[in-house]
Amino acid sequence: MTVSATRPLKERSHKLMISLSSQPDILLIMPDQMRGDCLSILKHPVIRTPNMDSLAAEGALFRRAYTTVPSCMPARQVLLTGLCPQSSGVVGYDAKSFTTPNMPGLLADAGYHTALVGRHMHQNPENGACGYQTNILGSVHVDHDDYDQFLRKRAPEAGGISNLIEELGLTFNFWQAQAWPLAEELHPVDWTVAQSHKIVEEAGSNQPLFLTTSFYGPHPPFFPPQRFLNHYLSLDLPAVARGTWVDWESLNPPGTTLATMKPRVKLEGETLRRAQAGYFGSIEHIDETIGPLIQGFKARSETVGRPWVIVLTSDHGEMLGDHGYFAKCEPYEGSANIPFIIAASPELGFEPGLYAEMPVCLEDIMPTLLDMAGATCPTPLDGINLAPALRGQPLPGDTYLHSEHAICYSPQQAYHSLTDGRFKYIWRPTNGVEELFNLVNDPQEERNLADESEQTDVVATWRQRMVRRLADRPEGFVRNGTLLSGCPYTALSVGTPSPARLTL
Repeated sequence: MTVSATRPLKERSHKLMISLSSQPDILLIMPDQMRGDCLSILKHPVIRTPNMDSLAAEGALFRRAYTTVPSCMPARQVLLTGLCPQSSGVVGYDAKSFTTPNMPGLLADAGYHTALVGRHMHQNPENGACGYQTNILGSVHVDHDDYDQFLRKRAPEAGGISNLIEELGLTFNFWQAQAWPLAEELHPVDWTVAQSHKIVEEAGSNQPLFLTTSFYGPHPPFFPPQRFLNHYLSLDLPAVARGTWVDWESLNPPGTTLATMKPRVKLEGETLRRAQAGYFGSIEHIDETIGPLIQGFKARSETVGRPWVIVLTSDHGEMLGDHGYFAKCEPYEGSANIPFIIAASPELGFEPGLYAEMPVCLEDIMPTLLDMAGATCPTPLDGINLAPALRGQPLPGDTYLHSEHAICYSPQQAYHSLTDGRFKYIWRPTNGVEELFNLVNDPQEERNLADESEQTDVVATWRQRMVRRLADRPEGFVRNGTLLSGCPYTALSVGTPSPARLTL
């Protein structure tokens, strides 16, 4: 089964291929928990993302991009190391030292100044800075980091960001939404971009720059400026995906206390509308603020005579009520599919306006950027270099991606999945439940083909692919050539090196 690699969104009259004499400046823009479908260039019903759309139009948009482990900490390890969960052993939400070479460190070794602004990458103290030479950290759940100190100085009446969030009645993993009560320039999104501007402006001309601008949003708590929240509350917002395979009657309404707030929940009515408005408003807020940053970054590179590369992606998505789920850690498109845009200056010879349908993952960012930078690419590495695709060349077809998440919110939540960009097969190791979706005909995954007798052979084919994938896992997911449910499945495993991308 072949997946189309790329097709142009717009025509171009010529293609520049210039031999580079310098390394490109690189900007990695990383919202947290942003769904892959939340781009207006993809005809989202309401969301407005003109700056992200512009990047996609001048670069490449990978529509079938996936996080191979959809929660913050392990996904960021995947990004920084280029290793899939099965290779690293980080298969769920837990901390582990970055004992392998990482992307910022290798770029620093290649002569880059590396800087991280905003949301940290879940480094532990023993990890050091993961190769980032400059760290200006700002979250919404860490007291006395750089942003919190800034807010305490500029708005002492707020009592720090954690106190402000508590006073607004917001939480860090659930659906409440309120308007930001202070001046917009004090918002963590605006602060992150302002600090990123300073890095760009102060960067020396004799050294390439690798800047990661990392946002906490649109991860909850949802508190966009009032104008964004009001805008989306004034619209008819899209209905959530409603799988026929969901037992809707068994779902509980939103709880009123933290103890009763669960990711499996029936969001509806005004509660759902405010969550959607807060989420969409947070994305548009990020989009608006990154516009000047993108222009300033390009201008800096052009002034010093360097090419530039800009990547926009996220660690994972957000279910936002789809199929009765909120938050992440699920295999469905809302949680697992992510935005993935790469744009570059003409010297790099990339085709503008490419729309790529081949499955790609976070592991692919490291080898792609290291190749552009002329940096050493370590082995083993699970990601692949996407530069050929960016130049309009098809990459090998007939491949599929594996993703997983160990038990986190509940035993039933654990999963393994496979996708080739057309179909997605899901297996739940706790209870053996199988699901198969046709992503082309059923992009919202509302029809489970595994429940249909005429699809038995197709399901069996995908099941055997999963057997081959998991055969050597230490958890014991496979016995005598058959998937075995009920095995222990914790967030840390014994790494069994194997690439995320496999051949059909």
